[in-house]
Amino acid sequence: MTVAAPIPGTKWNDGAASDGKRYWLTPPDLMAELQAEFDFDPCPYPVPGGFDGLSCEWGKSNYVNPPFGSVIHNGRKKGVTPWVKKAIEEKDKGNRTVIVYPIDKWVLMLIAAGAKIRNLGDVRWHAIEDNSPGKGTGRHIAAFILE
Repeated sequence: MTVAAPIPGTKWNDGAASDGKRYWLTPPDLMAELQAEFDFDPCPYPVPGGFDGLSCEWGKSNYVNPPFGSVIHNGRKKGVTPWVKKAIEEKDKGNRTVIVYPIDKWVLMLIAAGAKIRNLGDVRWHAIEDNSPGKGTGRHIAAFILE
């Protein structure tokens, strides 16, 4: 079992700001409020020796504050996606999971306004110069539909 490790040269490892801080916990008052709802935290701090939140069994109600950047897990670079996949597996077992993760405010504004969201996949946008397709961004594109 390999515990997630930072990747040298990334914000998560080197710090996201001039102060070099890189580990961020849920604020104590918010955590106290949330803990009443959850029986398991697969991203605890401090992390117990040998603990692997992606490989272990989760509880009936889980609070997940995953790393906000990429980490090395079992020899591979991983971001938030494996945490989401694990949460979906837990949902299929009848377990509840709340994942907290930063997104742009405008996304929340569109959701609050009732936007439907469609996954367009990794779009290969075409160049204006010759209409040739690009490589794609490596990320899926969301279409937000307001009606």
